[in-house]
Amino acid sequence: MARKFLYGVAILVMLALGGTFAYRMFGAELLRWSMVPSGRFADQPAAAPDAYARPDMWLARPGTANDPARWTPPGIGVPARAEAAVFFIHPTSYLRKNQWNAPLADEEANARAALFLRGQASAFNDMGEVWAPRYRQATFGAFLTTASDAGRALDLAYADVLQAFDSFLSQIDPNRPIVLAGHSQGSLHLTRLLHDRVAGKPLARRIVAAYVVGWPVSRTADLPALGLPECTAADQPGCILSWQSFAEPADPRLVTDTFDATTGFNGASRRGTPLVCTNPITGTPGADAPASANLGTLFPNANLTTATLEPGRVSARCDARGFLLLGPSAPDVGSYVLPGNNYHVYDYSLFWGSVRADAARRLKAWKAR
Repeated sequence: MARKFLYGVAILVMLALGGTFAYRMFGAELLRWSMVPSGRFADQPAAAPDAYARPDMWLARPGTANDPARWTPPGIGVPARAEAAVFFIHPTSYLRKNQWNAPLADEEANARAALFLRGQASAFNDMGEVWAPRYRQATFGAFLTTASDAGRALDLAYADVLQAFDSFLSQIDPNRPIVLAGHSQGSLHLTRLLHDRVAGKPLARRIVAAYVVGWPVSRTADLPALGLPECTAADQPGCILSWQSFAEPADPRLVTDTFDATTGFNGASRRGTPLVCTNPITGTPGADAPASANLGTLFPNANLTTATLEPGRVSARCDARGFLLLGPSAPDVGSYVLPGNNYHVYDYSLFWGSVRADAARRLKAWKAR
Protein backbone atom coordinates (compact mmCIF):
# COMPACT_ATOMS: atom_id res chain seq x y z
CA MET A 1 0.00 0.00 0.00
CA ALA A 2 2.81 2.40 0.82
CA ARG A 3 5.25 1.19 -1.83
CA LYS A 4 8.39 3.32 -2.00
CA PHE A 5 6.73 6.20 -0.21
CA LEU A 6 10.03 7.24 1.40
CA TYR A 7 12.11 7.13 -1.74
CA GLY A 8 9.99 8.14 -4.73
CA VAL A 9 11.56 11.43 -5.70
CA ALA A 10 15.06 10.57 -4.50
CA ILE A 11 15.24 7.41 -6.60
CA LEU A 12 14.10 9.24 -9.71
CA VAL A 13 16.65 11.98 -9.15
CA MET A 14 19.34 9.33 -8.97
CA LEU A 15 18.14 7.74 -12.19
CA ALA A 16 18.17 11.09 -13.92
CA LEU A 17 21.75 11.64 -12.84
CA GLY A 18 22.76 8.36 -14.41
CA GLY A 19 25.28 7.04 -11.88
CA THR A 20 26.13 7.00 -8.21
CA PHE A 21 29.80 7.93 -8.67
CA ALA A 22 29.03 10.96 -10.82
CA TYR A 23 26.31 11.94 -8.39
CA ARG A 24 28.66 11.92 -5.41
CA MET A 25 31.45 13.77 -7.24
CA PHE A 26 29.45 16.41 -9.09
CA GLY A 27 25.97 16.17 -7.57
CA ALA A 28 24.94 19.85 -7.48
CA GLU A 29 26.26 20.65 -10.94
CA LEU A 30 24.72 17.54 -12.48
CA LEU A 31 21.39 18.26 -10.82
CA ARG A 32 21.28 21.67 -12.48
CA TRP A 33 22.33 20.33 -15.88
CA SER A 34 19.88 17.45 -15.86
CA MET A 35 16.83 19.06 -14.25
CA VAL A 36 16.57 22.76 -15.20
CA PRO A 37 14.28 23.27 -18.23
CA SER A 38 15.97 24.76 -21.27
CA GLY A 39 12.75 26.16 -22.76
CA ARG A 40 10.93 29.33 -21.75
CA PHE A 41 8.08 29.54 -19.27
CA ALA A 42 4.64 29.42 -20.91
CA ASP A 43 1.76 31.41 -19.43
CA GLN A 44 -1.30 29.40 -18.43
CA PRO A 45 -4.83 30.53 -17.52
CA ALA A 46 -5.96 30.52 -13.90
CA ALA A 47 -7.88 27.52 -12.63
CA ALA A 48 -11.67 27.76 -12.90
CA PRO A 49 -13.22 29.67 -9.96
CA ASP A 50 -14.91 26.53 -8.62
CA ALA A 51 -12.09 24.11 -9.47
CA TYR A 52 -11.31 23.10 -5.88
CA ALA A 53 -14.95 22.46 -5.06
CA ARG A 54 -14.43 19.25 -7.05
CA PRO A 55 -13.13 16.23 -5.08
CA ASP A 56 -10.88 15.17 -7.98
CA MET A 57 -8.76 18.30 -7.48
CA TRP A 58 -7.57 16.93 -4.15
CA LEU A 59 -5.06 14.14 -3.53
CA ALA A 60 -6.42 13.84 0.00
CA ARG A 61 -9.57 15.15 1.66
CA PRO A 62 -12.44 13.73 3.70
CA GLY A 63 -14.21 11.04 1.71
CA THR A 64 -11.30 10.27 -0.63
CA ALA A 65 -11.09 6.57 -1.52
CA ASN A 66 -7.70 5.05 -0.59
CA ASP A 67 -6.69 8.38 0.92
CA PRO A 68 -2.84 8.33 1.10
CA ALA A 69 -2.80 10.71 4.07
CA ARG A 70 -4.68 8.10 6.15
CA TRP A 71 -1.73 5.67 6.02
CA THR A 72 -0.05 4.71 9.29
CA PRO A 73 2.79 2.30 10.11
CA PRO A 74 1.93 -1.05 11.70
CA GLY A 75 0.66 -0.70 15.25
CA ILE A 76 -0.45 2.91 14.84
CA GLY A 77 -4.16 3.58 14.40
CA VAL A 78 -6.12 6.50 12.98
CA PRO A 79 -8.94 7.86 15.16
CA ALA A 80 -12.45 7.94 13.79
CA ARG A 81 -13.04 11.48 15.03
CA ALA A 82 -10.71 14.26 13.88
CA GLU A 83 -10.83 17.58 15.72
CA ALA A 84 -8.75 19.81 13.45
CA ALA A 85 -8.52 20.39 9.72
CA VAL A 86 -5.05 20.01 8.18
CA PHE A 87 -4.09 21.83 4.99
CA PHE A 88 -0.99 20.09 3.60
CA ILE A 89 0.96 21.26 0.54
CA HIS A 90 2.96 18.39 -0.94
CA PRO A 91 6.59 18.73 -2.11
CA THR A 92 7.87 18.65 -5.68
CA SER A 93 6.92 15.44 -7.45
CA TYR A 94 7.30 16.65 -11.06
CA LEU A 95 10.82 15.99 -12.31
CA ARG A 96 10.70 16.55 -16.04
CA LYS A 97 12.54 19.40 -17.72
CA ASN A 98 10.34 19.69 -20.82
CA GLN A 99 8.24 22.39 -19.14
CA TRP A 100 8.32 24.54 -16.02
CA ASN A 101 5.02 23.43 -14.43
CA ALA A 102 3.37 20.06 -13.99
CA PRO A 103 0.06 19.40 -15.73
CA LEU A 104 -2.67 18.75 -13.16
CA ALA A 105 -3.41 15.37 -14.74
CA ASP A 106 0.21 14.16 -14.87
CA GLU A 107 -0.15 10.60 -13.55
CA GLU A 108 3.48 10.14 -12.52
CA ALA A 109 3.66 13.40 -10.61
CA ASN A 110 0.35 12.74 -8.85
CA ALA A 111 1.38 9.18 -7.95
CA ARG A 112 4.65 10.44 -6.44
CA ALA A 113 2.80 13.16 -4.56
CA ALA A 114 0.50 10.52 -3.08
CA LEU A 115 3.55 8.55 -1.96
CA PHE A 116 4.86 11.58 -0.14
CA LEU A 117 1.54 12.14 1.57
CA ARG A 118 1.84 8.66 3.06
CA GLY A 119 5.23 9.40 4.57
CA GLN A 120 4.68 13.05 5.52
CA ALA A 121 1.07 14.24 5.83
CA SER A 122 0.17 10.99 7.60
CA ALA A 123 1.97 12.31 10.69
CA PHE A 124 -1.01 14.65 11.21
CA ASN A 125 -3.91 12.24 10.70
CA ASP A 126 -4.13 11.56 14.43
CA MET A 127 -5.48 15.04 15.11
CA GLY A 128 -7.17 16.17 11.93
CA GLU A 129 -8.56 15.40 8.51
CA VAL A 130 -5.91 16.11 5.90
CA TRP A 131 -6.69 18.17 2.79
CA ALA A 132 -3.94 18.12 0.15
CA PRO A 133 -4.61 19.77 -3.22
CA ARG A 134 -3.29 18.95 -6.63
CA TYR A 135 -1.57 22.01 -8.06
CA ARG A 136 0.52 22.96 -11.07
CA GLN A 137 3.73 22.63 -9.14
CA ALA A 138 6.99 24.04 -10.46
CA THR A 139 9.34 21.37 -11.75
CA PHE A 140 12.29 20.24 -9.62
CA GLY A 141 14.77 22.21 -11.73
CA ALA A 142 13.09 25.51 -10.83
CA PHE A 143 14.85 25.30 -7.44
CA LEU A 144 18.30 24.95 -8.97
CA THR A 145 18.40 28.26 -10.82
CA THR A 146 17.76 31.96 -10.27
CA ALA A 147 16.36 32.42 -13.80
CA SER A 148 13.23 34.57 -13.99
CA ASP A 149 11.29 31.70 -15.58
CA ALA A 150 11.68 29.77 -12.33
CA GLY A 151 9.98 32.59 -10.45
CA ARG A 152 7.11 32.64 -12.93
CA ALA A 153 6.66 28.89 -12.57
CA LEU A 154 6.48 29.22 -8.78
CA ASP A 155 3.97 32.07 -9.05
CA LEU A 156 1.70 29.88 -11.18
CA ALA A 157 1.96 27.04 -8.66
CA TYR A 158 1.22 29.36 -5.76
CA ALA A 159 -1.88 30.75 -7.47
CA ASP A 160 -3.33 27.22 -7.49
CA VAL A 161 -2.40 26.68 -3.82
CA LEU A 162 -3.99 29.97 -2.81
CA GLN A 163 -7.20 29.11 -4.64
CA ALA A 164 -7.24 25.65 -3.05
CA PHE A 165 -6.77 27.14 0.42
CA ASP A 166 -9.65 29.58 -0.01
CA SER A 167 -11.85 26.70 -1.15
CA PHE A 168 -10.68 24.61 1.83
CA LEU A 169 -11.75 27.38 4.21
CA SER A 170 -15.17 27.55 2.60
CA GLN A 171 -15.71 23.80 3.03
CA ILE A 172 -14.84 23.40 6.73
CA ASP A 173 -16.53 24.61 9.90
CA PRO A 174 -15.64 28.31 10.37
CA ASN A 175 -14.69 27.69 14.01
CA ARG A 176 -12.56 24.61 13.46
CA PRO A 177 -8.85 24.73 14.40
CA ILE A 178 -6.44 24.52 11.48
CA VAL A 179 -2.99 23.01 11.08
CA LEU A 180 -0.91 24.27 8.14
CA ALA A 181 1.89 22.04 6.89
CA GLY A 182 4.05 21.44 3.86
CA HIS A 183 7.39 20.24 2.67
CA SER A 184 9.98 21.66 0.28
CA GLN A 185 8.13 23.47 -2.54
CA GLY A 186 4.98 23.05 -0.47
CA SER A 187 6.59 24.93 2.40
CA LEU A 188 7.73 27.72 0.11
CA HIS A 189 4.10 28.21 -0.91
CA LEU A 190 3.09 27.94 2.74
CA THR A 191 5.27 30.93 3.65
CA ARG A 192 3.46 33.01 1.02
CA LEU A 193 0.12 31.71 2.29
CA LEU A 194 1.00 32.78 5.82
CA HIS A 195 1.94 36.22 4.56
CA ASP A 196 -1.17 36.67 2.39
CA ARG A 197 -3.92 34.90 4.38
CA VAL A 198 -2.80 34.70 8.01
CA ALA A 199 -0.67 37.72 8.91
CA GLY A 200 -2.87 40.41 10.44
CA LYS A 201 -6.06 38.44 9.74
CA PRO A 202 -8.65 36.96 12.15
CA LEU A 203 -7.76 33.54 10.71
CA ALA A 204 -4.50 33.64 12.68
CA ARG A 205 -6.45 32.83 15.87
CA ARG A 206 -7.51 29.47 14.38
CA ILE A 207 -4.01 28.28 13.49
CA VAL A 208 -2.79 25.52 15.80
CA ALA A 209 0.67 25.53 14.20
CA ALA A 210 2.38 25.96 10.84
CA TYR A 211 4.95 23.29 9.90
CA VAL A 212 7.19 24.97 7.32
CA VAL A 213 9.46 21.95 6.84
CA GLY A 214 12.24 21.55 4.28
CA TRP A 215 12.36 25.22 3.33
CA PRO A 216 14.46 27.99 4.96
CA VAL A 217 12.71 30.73 6.91
CA SER A 218 14.85 33.74 7.80
CA ARG A 219 14.35 34.89 11.38
CA THR A 220 15.01 38.52 10.42
CA ALA A 221 13.88 38.84 6.78
CA ASP A 222 10.83 36.53 6.76
CA LEU A 223 9.43 35.68 10.19
CA PRO A 224 8.25 39.19 11.18
CA ALA A 225 5.97 39.30 8.11
CA LEU A 226 4.41 35.84 8.43
CA GLY A 227 1.85 36.65 11.11
CA LEU A 228 2.87 33.95 13.61
CA PRO A 229 5.87 33.80 15.94
CA GLU A 230 8.48 31.08 15.99
CA CYS A 231 7.57 28.21 18.33
CA THR A 232 9.69 28.61 21.48
CA ALA A 233 7.89 26.11 23.73
CA ALA A 234 6.82 22.53 23.11
CA ASP A 235 3.20 23.24 24.05
CA GLN A 236 2.89 26.65 22.39
CA PRO A 237 -0.01 27.02 19.91
CA GLY A 238 -0.28 29.51 17.06
CA CYS A 239 3.36 29.43 15.98
CA ILE A 240 5.77 28.34 13.21
CA LEU A 241 8.10 25.31 13.15
CA SER A 242 10.77 24.78 10.50
CA TRP A 243 13.78 22.52 9.97
CA GLN A 244 16.08 21.17 7.25
CA SER A 245 17.93 17.93 7.93
CA PHE A 246 21.64 17.34 7.20
CA ALA A 247 24.14 14.69 8.24
CA GLU A 248 27.63 15.81 9.15
CA PRO A 249 29.75 17.18 7.61
CA ALA A 250 26.91 19.30 6.21
CA ASP A 251 27.28 21.34 3.05
CA PRO A 252 24.05 23.35 2.53
CA ARG A 253 25.28 25.33 -0.48
CA LEU A 254 22.64 23.78 -2.73
CA VAL A 255 20.15 25.57 -0.47
CA THR A 256 22.01 28.74 0.44
CA ASP A 257 23.36 29.58 -3.03
CA THR A 258 19.81 30.30 -4.16
CA PHE A 259 18.22 31.39 -0.89
CA ASP A 260 20.91 33.95 -0.05
CA ALA A 261 20.40 35.68 -3.38
CA THR A 262 16.76 36.49 -2.56
CA THR A 263 14.87 39.15 -0.64
CA GLY A 264 12.73 38.34 2.39
CA PHE A 265 9.08 39.16 2.98
CA ASN A 266 10.01 42.36 4.81
CA GLY A 267 12.18 43.59 1.92
CA ALA A 268 15.55 42.84 3.53
CA SER A 269 18.22 40.57 2.07
CA ARG A 270 18.24 36.98 3.31
CA ARG A 271 21.99 36.63 2.81
CA GLY A 272 23.66 35.14 5.86
CA THR A 273 20.62 35.63 8.08
CA PRO A 274 19.85 33.11 10.84
CA LEU A 275 17.16 30.55 10.02
CA VAL A 276 14.28 29.28 12.09
CA CYS A 277 15.43 25.87 13.33
CA THR A 278 12.98 23.86 15.38
CA ASN A 279 14.27 20.60 16.76
CA PRO A 280 11.31 18.33 15.93
CA ILE A 281 12.23 15.99 18.78
CA THR A 282 11.80 18.70 21.44
CA GLY A 283 9.51 21.14 19.61
CA THR A 284 11.80 24.00 20.61
CA PRO A 285 14.39 26.10 18.75
CA GLY A 286 18.12 25.63 18.91
CA ALA A 287 17.87 22.55 21.11
CA ASP A 288 19.99 19.41 21.23
CA ALA A 289 18.13 16.12 21.63
CA PRO A 290 19.49 12.59 22.05
CA ALA A 291 18.22 9.72 19.96
CA SER A 292 16.49 8.29 23.02
CA ALA A 293 14.04 11.22 22.95
CA ASN A 294 12.99 10.63 19.32
CA LEU A 295 9.53 9.02 19.36
CA GLY A 296 9.91 7.28 16.04
CA THR A 297 11.66 7.19 12.67
CA LEU A 298 10.13 5.47 9.66
CA PHE A 299 12.35 2.63 8.40
CA PRO A 300 11.31 0.81 5.20
CA ASN A 301 11.34 -2.95 4.83
CA ALA A 302 13.58 -4.75 2.32
CA ASN A 303 10.95 -4.53 -0.44
CA LEU A 304 10.14 -0.86 0.28
CA THR A 305 6.49 -1.88 0.50
CA THR A 306 5.87 -0.49 3.98
CA ALA A 307 7.74 0.94 6.95
CA THR A 308 8.07 0.39 10.66
CA LEU A 309 8.19 3.12 13.26
CA GLU A 310 11.29 2.75 15.44
CA PRO A 311 11.88 5.09 18.41
CA GLY A 312 15.27 6.09 19.76
CA ARG A 313 17.23 5.89 16.53
CA VAL A 314 18.02 9.47 15.42
CA SER A 315 19.34 12.44 17.39
CA ALA A 316 19.26 16.07 16.25
CA ARG A 317 20.65 19.53 16.99
CA CYS A 318 20.55 22.95 15.35
CA ASP A 319 23.78 24.50 14.05
CA ALA A 320 24.74 28.18 14.15
CA ARG A 321 23.02 29.14 10.87
CA GLY A 322 19.87 27.13 11.58
CA PHE A 323 20.25 23.78 9.84
CA LEU A 324 19.25 20.61 11.68
CA LEU A 325 22.16 18.19 12.10
CA LEU A 326 21.55 14.50 12.67
CA GLY A 327 24.17 13.64 15.25
CA PRO A 328 27.60 12.06 15.02
CA SER A 329 26.58 9.35 12.53
CA ALA A 330 24.04 9.48 9.74
CA PRO A 331 20.96 7.31 10.27
CA ASP A 332 20.64 4.33 7.96
CA VAL A 333 17.29 5.22 6.41
CA GLY A 334 18.50 4.81 2.82
CA SER A 335 21.29 5.76 0.44
CA TYR A 336 19.36 8.34 -1.56
CA VAL A 337 20.76 11.51 -0.04
CA LEU A 338 21.14 14.79 -1.93
CA PRO A 339 24.54 16.50 -2.31
CA GLY A 340 26.04 17.98 0.82
CA ASN A 341 24.69 15.21 3.10
CA ASN A 342 21.25 16.72 2.63
CA TYR A 343 18.54 14.46 4.11
CA HIS A 344 15.84 16.66 2.62
CA VAL A 345 13.71 13.72 1.45
CA TYR A 346 13.56 12.44 5.04
CA ASP A 347 12.71 15.65 6.91
CA TYR A 348 9.43 14.19 8.17
CA SER A 349 10.17 10.46 8.23
CA LEU A 350 13.21 10.90 10.49
CA PHE A 351 10.95 12.38 13.18
CA TRP A 352 7.49 11.03 12.24
CA GLY A 353 6.58 9.94 15.77
CA SER A 354 7.79 13.17 17.35
CA VAL A 355 5.94 15.31 14.79
CA ARG A 356 2.75 13.36 15.48
CA ALA A 357 3.09 13.97 19.22
CA ASP A 358 4.02 17.62 18.68
CA ALA A 359 0.87 18.34 16.66
CA ALA A 360 -1.36 16.64 19.25
CA ARG A 361 0.30 18.61 22.06
CA ARG A 362 -0.18 21.94 20.31
CA LEU A 363 -3.82 21.14 19.51
CA LYS A 364 -4.45 20.44 23.20
CA ALA A 365 -2.84 23.77 24.10
CA TRP A 366 -4.86 25.58 21.43
CA LYS A 367 -8.09 24.18 22.82
CA ALA A 368 -7.12 25.16 26.36
CA ARG A 369 -6.34 28.69 25.20
